[in-house]
Amino acid sequence: MVKALRVHETGGPEVMRFEDVEVGDPGPGEARVRHGAIGLNFLDTYFRSGLYPAPAGLPFIPGNEGAGTVVALGEGVTDLAVGDRVAYVGPLGSYAQERLVPADRLVKTPAGIDDKTAAGMMLKGMTARYLLRRTFKVTPDTVLLFHAAAGGVGQIAGQWARHIGATAIGTVGSDAKAEIARAAGYTHVINYRTENFVERVKEITGGAGCDVVYDSVGKDTWAGSLDCLKPLGLWVTFGQSSGPVPDFNLGLLGKKGSLFVTRPTVFSYIAARADLLETAGDLFDVVASGAVKIPVNQEYALADGVKAHQDLEGRRTTGTTVLIP
Repeated sequence: MVKALRVHETGGPEVMRFEDVEVGDPGPGEARVRHGAIGLNFLDTYFRSGLYPAPAGLPFIPGNEGAGTVVALGEGVTDLAVGDRVAYVGPLGSYAQERLVPADRLVKTPAGIDDKTAAGMMLKGMTARYLLRRTFKVTPDTVLLFHAAAGGVGQIAGQWARHIGATAIGTVGSDAKAEIARAAGYTHVINYRTENFVERVKEITGGAGCDVVYDSVGKDTWAGSLDCLKPLGLWVTFGQSSGPVPDFNLGLLGKKGSLFVTRPTVFSYIAARADLLETAGDLFDVVASGAVKIPVNQEYALADGVKAHQDLEGRRTTGTTVLIP
């Protein structure tokens, strides 16, 4: 038996229970992984609250991201060995001391990247990678707006955009977070609590607007995000920390300049093994080069997962947070 956080009914952070679970031996194509660290992401709160239904129903173990060591292998797994250090994103179930993971979802962790960094970078880092390199291919000529610039994905994206040479505008909710965003490479930072971000974007861009807006906030920012785009610009809505985007008439996109909209998820971009390896490899390379640093700013014991979720949803965290089994 190992310890895990499980959800028996959806709701607030308090529904998670720290309890014994049976892991079992790995089946064909599986590996058993002992976690050294587990990534905490806003996505986890969506499953816990019931906003996103858990694929296997209740009860379930939350969490999509982890790093650790292979302790057992199932039949047919030939490209891993017991003792290998690995990291992964998905499937659900990382809030546990040990777990079974499909071997084709695991990537070997390079030497020099510890478990805390690996666990904190996989989901956020691969999200930043697909957003900047595939959803919209950012170049030195790109002007982009990134909401929640001091968050985990936001800080990685800011550094990566700076590395590319793009003009990156970030929004934050406090002066303290503005300093974090500036340190992460944003060319311009807007505190949306004291400034109108749409007006500031128009001022910064000389009225031209942005090529792309990356929006993980949702309800509170979607309308303004559209107003920040230049004609034929792309709005990328990839989260909803303030609540879901309301239904709206698609004709609005035409009125605002024939805008494009997409709602991507990292899991679509890494569904194929080759895409997973390419995405993770690109992330590992940019981190190893020093161009992108992974700020693990908060650590909680796995047993304190309720507090971790409370702090995450209360916007009392910055950068990356990990749970330690």
